[in-house]
Amino acid sequence: MDPIGALLIFGARLLDVSLGTFRILLLVRGRKFHASLTAFFESAVYIVALGYVLKEGITGPLQLLAYAGGFGVGSYLGASLEERILSSFVLVEVVGPVTEEMLETVENLRQEGFGTTVVTGSGKTGERIILKIICQRQDIGHVAQLVGNRGFVFTSEVKSVWGGHFRQKRK
Repeated sequence: MDPIGALLIFGARLLDVSLGTFRILLLVRGRKFHASLTAFFESAVYIVALGYVLKEGITGPLQLLAYAGGFGVGSYLGASLEERILSSFVLVEVVGPVTEEMLETVENLRQEGFGTTVVTGSGKTGERIILKIICQRQDIGHVAQLVGNRGFVFTSEVKSVWGGHFRQKRK
């Protein structure tokens, strides 16, 4: 098989795996119709790629590298597509000690436009403050910068949101 064949294999795998990754992420977010539409194109591309590989065969390391490389790069591209296309919300939670520094962090987050809910709790070493911030995925870095290393921080996906206070885009 020539290098053009390897390039075709790479491109087909890149496309079908990207679509597959994107489809799974659509399903996780409850977008069944869009996921099924994506699945249609994913399977069509996969069948074309598989047919080409079965017809021509994997005759050397170049074709194997193209097939595996398309799979790897496709996974990355699919996840990157999801980040750019689906504007999704995440929940950032910060658990830390009740200190003036943490209360300042709450005020800083609110001044930056992030709705921040404060809950108190009890930990192994005493009272804790829990900050709950729902923001867009692209704002995680900014929230992390504002929070710094003042507590235990974790994020989780949010399927849908309504009501409340959300940061407005600044022009």
